[in-house]
Amino acid sequence: MADNASAKQVGVRSTRQRSAISALLSNIDEFRSAQELHDELRKRGEGIGLTTVYRTLQSLADAGMVDVLRTDTGESVYRQCSSGHHHHLVCRHCGRTVEVEGPTVEAWAETIASEHGFTEVSHTLEIFGTCRECVRSRADADEDQSASV
Repeated sequence: MADNASAKQVGVRSTRQRSAISALLSNIDEFRSAQELHDELRKRGEGIGLTTVYRTLQSLADAGMVDVLRTDTGESVYRQCSSGHHHHLVCRHCGRTVEVEGPTVEAWAETIASEHGFTEVSHTLEIFGTCRECVRSRADADEDQSASV
């Protein structure tokens, strides 16, 4: 995504703001909200307005250059992901995200669509839970709290 040629190939105009947002996304692993990305850009000295961040993220998502998902609270979050269709496991506590393939889900989606006369089907799937590290941290915190009582 950082390469301007790939942006032009999918019809996304290269701008200073888009380059800054793309560079930031290429350096983070977890999904982030537009507000979080905007805050980080400001910390880095980028003079980019929040509206521009939202607009840019939407155009990058429309071009397939970033993934966007809605958290279980309804907030849209963004991340540069690998190419190709995939799904996500997302920790609802720390935001850690793992890309996974789901051949069973793919077959099910095609079958259901076919049964109802749908073609040219697409879908997204995000699974929210608590990652192993957050479970451990919470267990450690509970132990500490029990010990101090």
